[in-house]
Amino acid sequence: MIQTRDLLIAEGDLLARRLAQQLSAPLERQERLQFYGRSLALNMLQALPPTAEQITRRAGRPLQVALKADERGRAELWAVTVDGEPVQVLAAQDLLEEALFVRGQLHPVIATELLSALHGSEHAATRALVRCLKSRPVLQATQQYLQQLIK
Repeated sequence: MIQTRDLLIAEGDLLARRLAQQLSAPLERQERLQFYGRSLALNMLQALPPTAEQITRRAGRPLQVALKADERGRAELWAVTVDGEPVQVLAAQDLLEEALFVRGQLHPVIATELLSALHGSEHAATRALVRCLKSRPVLQATQQYLQQLIK
């Protein structure tokens, strides 16, 4: 069975490859981009289950949300009732796509932040990653997912 941590790292590595293609990063920056991809994926995907559980509980429709592997070993977010009935399944890749990309291209806000992080210090990179996670496109994608759960 695939561990949650391994799923998150795999999603982060896939995201890092896309970031490298979109940002046209030089070879010596690939390791840094891998860190960015993993950081974004881990932070977004780890924060969502407890947030969704709290929001659905407050809405009077408690759900349990967990990260699981699909048949290909890719991460999915499963929302189930307290009885174990599946309510919604969302591919982690779809959430990341919705949050970070527009029609297949990196969202301009995210691209700007990551490009500045790519050429700055580690401290600047950390601040840029936080700004990405707090950016409007990321928050909107998360909000849309949460709203679907409480319908």
